[in-house]
Amino acid sequence: MRTLLFTLVLTSISVAGEFNKTLSVGDAAPAWKDLPGTDGKKHALADLKSDVVVVVFTCNSCATAQEYEDRLVAFANAQPGAVTLVAINVNTIAEDRLDAMKKKADAKKFPFTYLYDESQKTARDYGAVYTPEFFVLNRARKVAYMGAMDDRTKAADVKVKYLEEAVAAVLKGQAPPTTETRARGCLIRYKRPRD
Repeated sequence: MRTLLFTLVLTSISVAGEFNKTLSVGDAAPAWKDLPGTDGKKHALADLKSDVVVVVFTCNSCATAQEYEDRLVAFANAQPGAVTLVAINVNTIAEDRLDAMKKKADAKKFPFTYLYDESQKTARDYGAVYTPEFFVLNRARKVAYMGAMDDRTKAADVKVKYLEEAVAAVLKGQAPPTTETRARGCLIRYKRPRD
C-alpha cells in the first residue's frame, strides 16, 4: 500500500523543464482565447489548424525583442502553410499597449498575428520570463521546444538556429535535436499582486 501511494504521488507531480519552471517538453500547450490582435480581431489557439504553431512572447519596448523583429519577419515569411507564428505581448506600459503594437505591426509589416494579453495570463501559463521567448507546438498542441530562437542576440553572430531546427524536425514528426534552451532578452514586466 505504501509503495502504491508513493508511486501515485510521484506520477502526479509535474516536473517542469530545465529552464522553464512551469512547463516541460511534452506538456499540453496552455490554450488562450479572445485575445485581441493588431488586426482588430479576437484570436484563440483553437482557431489555428496548422501542423506546427510557434508562439513567441515579445514586446515593443525591449531592445532584444527589437533586435529579433526582422528575424521574426524572415522566419514567418519562410515558413510553409503548415507553420503558424503567433506573437503575444503581455507588458502593460504605454509603449507596449495594443495601439502601439498596431503601429509597430504596420511599420514592420508583420506577416504574423500579434496579440495582446493585458491580463498576462498566457505568459504566466507558459512560464515565459523573457522577451523574446519561443514555444514550438506540434499538431497535438504539445510543447516540442521552448527557449531562445538561436544562440546569439546579434544576427550576424548566430551559429545555431534552435527554432528553425525544432520546426523542421516537428514537421517531419521527429523530436527536435535541442528541446529546451535558456531564453534571453528583457524580463517580462509582470504586474505584482497587490498585498
